[in-house]
Amino acid sequence: MVVLKKIKGSTLMETLVSSVLIVIIFMITSMILNNLFSNSIKNNTHDINTKIDELHYQYLKGNLPLPYADSYKTWSLSAEMINENGESQIAFEAVNPETNKRLIKIINEN
Repeated sequence: MVVLKKIKGSTLMETLVSSVLIVIIFMITSMILNNLFSNSIKNNTHDINTKIDELHYQYLKGNLPLPYADSYKTWSLSAEMINENGESQIAFEAVNPETNKRLIKIINEN
């Protein structure tokens, strides 16, 4: 006769504890990833920087009258001429009231 070896298995309690730990780790990981993605979307200023560069180009070509004010998506845009230390500069400013972000780009007129 063949002698059967006893295989050691896990109990029901060990299985439940390991399942709960896996679910908790999955929930924490999904919350962290959700937070990272929402912050990256909220802090993305690529579109508004592109719009400011477009306004600068329009000014260089003479198609943008100063002072300038407009809105773009959720941003309020403005452009004005300022004089500092006898130098003429153009200040492009974008303000987002939802996120309280302010972007300022100052360009020398030389």
